[in-house]
Amino acid sequence: MSILLRNISFLDIEEERIVDNIDIFIEENKISKIDKNLDVDASEIFNGENKLVTPGFINSHTHLGMSYFRNYADDLNLMDWLNNEIWPIEAKLNSEDIYYSSLLSIVENIKSGVTTFCDMYYEMDKVGDALIESGMRGVLTRGLTDIDGKGSEKLEEIDKLYNNYHNKSNGRVRVYPAPHAIYTCSEEFLKEISKRAKERYDGIIHMHLSETLTEVENCLNLHGMTPIKYVDSIGMLENHIIAAHCTHITDEEIDLIKDKKFYPVYNPSSNLKLASGFTPIQKLIDNGVSVAMGTDGDSSNNNQDLIEEMHIGSIVNKAVEMNEKAVKAIEILKMTTINGAKAMGYDNLGLVKEGYLADLAIFNLNSNSFTPRNNLISSLVYSANSADVSSVIADGKFIMKDRQVLRLDENKLRRIVNERWEDIKSR
Repeated sequence: MSILLRNISFLDIEEERIVDNIDIFIEENKISKIDKNLDVDASEIFNGENKLVTPGFINSHTHLGMSYFRNYADDLNLMDWLNNEIWPIEAKLNSEDIYYSSLLSIVENIKSGVTTFCDMYYEMDKVGDALIESGMRGVLTRGLTDIDGKGSEKLEEIDKLYNNYHNKSNGRVRVYPAPHAIYTCSEEFLKEISKRAKERYDGIIHMHLSETLTEVENCLNLHGMTPIKYVDSIGMLENHIIAAHCTHITDEEIDLIKDKKFYPVYNPSSNLKLASGFTPIQKLIDNGVSVAMGTDGDSSNNNQDLIEEMHIGSIVNKAVEMNEKAVKAIEILKMTTINGAKAMGYDNLGLVKEGYLADLAIFNLNSNSFTPRNNLISSLVYSANSADVSSVIADGKFIMKDRQVLRLDENKLRRIVNERWEDIKSR
């Protein structure tokens, strides 16, 4: 299988520029050649006129199975929202519920140009099935807690998930452990997960960290230190950490993590909506920290539109910093591409570059968002929306073409999710 993108423009993240009128040749699941007027034998030729190709976007922190809870419990602080609204209704979900809600979230991700996600939830075998069916690339991280006394069972689940799904489907699936947070995991449990990650899971861990002031204050009261210093004190930062939120990361913690494999994941809509605070993105960038970006779940966002996150994520920092130069458009694009790839543990993803995985988003330039074509890098962040994504390629194959998701029936999924939600509420 091969695809030739003929006469297309592309976003060169490394050189921070747009390259026009180029051919991109995809063989199997890799970008094989990039040059003008390529003479190659391709299975499919795609007309790239008035199109812009970017690396496929990477949603580095989400909860796909929560699409049922979109607009279900709003205008609440995090702990009230979790304890009194989300966790009680989540307890009613079964594996099939999560399968269908994950598929619906996957459709929304694809339609906003996302080709890779990092999901934290449970019943992750069903999320894995949904991922494989969709054609996307994904990192499955089973949320782990031991406050219910079932930590050992959950560790067995992640081992089984790893055995059954890691590196399956042409390597599109990866599996890592995800301790939910320091307030839902005991110190011994966190140490055990850290130990297992080093021994088996490529040393990669996904978790929520420093999301709210309450979390920070409780950690100071219990341990005499802030959350990131606490997890460092028990050896967790010897691992590669995908750290969702980091809303209240301190200057001292930034100095601590800047030379480690520590990847904060910025979730601007969720943090704003839950009034969690503002992640100091520009300060992290200035210290050489690779920040990734995620949507978080539908119950706190309330969507899976990563392009909307890009827009909000840039402009809010300018206001918070009182600096119009803070978090430039190209920095946001790095967060959703190459930085996300690093956070997921990939060294051949997140760029339109020869030898890299062919995960790509294709934008239609014949839209209001790109008219006039003054600065396409700015356009992608400040004016584009998900409707401008015309086609998506993942692992060298089209998974959306002309706004039609190819492997999933979007209308059927909406109907099923609506029906199941009515049943869930009555259980």
